[in-house]
Amino acid sequence: MPKVFDWNGYRFHFYSNEGDPREPPHVHVRRGMANAKFWLRPDVVPAYSKGITPQMLSRLSHVIEDRRDEIERA
Repeated sequence: MPKVFDWNGYRFHFYSNEGDPREPPHVHVRRGMANAKFWLRPDVVPAYSKGITPQMLSRLSHVIEDRRDEIERA
């Protein structure tokens, strides 16, 4: 699972061979046992999360929005 970047202890990554058929563009976020998956388009929204507060999901969404181009290039 290639890492795109780290932010405040959260790892932003993707799986190189995920889904058949392929899923729409998204990114996974993990910190310890907490994890989430965010869709990138048309808007950044959580697809699921486990162990991450709603406030942190909102902050993570903003980080992803700010770095969406970098994530999509990766």
